Amino acid sequence: MSSSAPPVDRPARRGGLWHHLDFRRLWIGETVSQFGTMVSQLALPLLAVLVLHASTFQVGLLAACESLAFVVVGLPAGAWVERMRFRSVLLVNDLVRAALFASVPLAQLLGVLTMGQLYVVAIATGVSTVFFDVAYQSYLPRLVDRELLVEGNAKLQASESVSQIAGPSLGGALVQLLGAPYAVLVDALSFLWSAGWVRAIEARPPRPETDPDRNLLREIREGLAFVLRDRMLRAIAACTGSANLFASMAGAVLYVLLARQLRLSPGVIGLIGSTSAVGGLIGALVAARVAARIGQGPAIWIPIAVTGPCALVVPFVQRDWTLALLAAAQVVMWIGIVVYNITQVSFRQALCPPHLLGRMNATMRFLVWGTMPAGSFLGGVLGTTIGVRGTLLLAGVGSSLAFLPVFLSPLRTMRELPVYAERASGDESDAGLVASES
Repeated sequence: MSSSAPPVDRPARRGGLWHHLDFRRLWIGETVSQFGTMVSQLALPLLAVLVLHASTFQVGLLAACESLAFVVVGLPAGAWVERMRFRSVLLVNDLVRAALFASVPLAQLLGVLTMGQLYVVAIATGVSTVFFDVAYQSYLPRLVDRELLVEGNAKLQASESVSQIAGPSLGGALVQLLGAPYAVLVDALSFLWSAGWVRAIEARPPRPETDPDRNLLREIREGLAFVLRDRMLRAIAACTGSANLFASMAGAVLYVLLARQLRLSPGVIGLIGSTSAVGGLIGALVAARVAARIGQGPAIWIPIAVTGPCALVVPFVQRDWTLALLAAAQVVMWIGIVVYNITQVSFRQALCPPHLLGRMNATMRFLVWGTMPAGSFLGGVLGTTIGVRGTLLLAGVGSSLAFLPVFLSPLRTMRELPVYAERASGDESDAGLVASES
């Protein structure tokens, strides 16, 4: 850990993160925000399908708008965030997203809600999320010691999974009770709640130094170079990026299948969405033990390889017992996804020098989330041309093969992954990669 920005609350080392006050504040705020996010992820596409009567292409375009920001501002966001206080970035973007989501029920109340507004809200919240996520992933290693990163990421992933279990069911109920536009208001309130907890965090990492010679393009290149020169990071980016491409392709047409073709109620759709998060919670609880048993490298590729083919169940679902099969497949698939995510994100955070954390995270987000708008757009186009089920089948095949980049990399057999270490002097010029002793 850099001597210039030591994590606060060091007694937490002895009791884990349960006794780390600032981490708990971040954790609580994020958990509540995740609940609201799960509501809007269900409410927005249902609003487009059921209220605004959007076409399959329009629903796909809406999904593309939600992730477009990772392509447009993904790379410069890392360099910009490194010039700011991470806590301030989190706070401002919580408030921005609260205002954007609150505009949806207001427009519906005034009778002026359109697909155009949904596109604008999706794009603007996407930009805000880019900055929030880069700051969030960069703040955690400054907030806690590096040996606690896996525990921290696992706890955050566990709370996210719990919200994914209850969130879609809550969202489905709220859509039926209040209507989709007003269900989005829950998300706006959740971001206000998150902002309150972020504001209470006491840790104040040093303000980034002002360097008159700083150059945005040079800093972006440094972040790109760090990721692209490392074979393991390249493999992770390729795996996650391809998985997100095909998942977005499927997600663009999934609600068209469930809501329009199978005519399921919002409550049932929400319940189906919740089942995937059961697997996510299990994955968060077992991730550390899986890595300890099979090794850190295999814990990255084996889970995603074994569970990826579960996506092939989706295109064959009917309004019968196959809905239960879909739910079971999602549980298994999300166990693998979450074990993969916790392991690879913790590895990335431990590998990166502190001064490059923001740019590394932004570069990875650009590479792995930048495929999502393309996947969503492609899903909308293919859903219109070859049909919804054909699109889901193609996406399932792609998801089954997404593990290949990490399987064909050194990660396949590495039980212990390298970490970034600095000499006792704290001089980053003497820093280097060392093998993990854990």
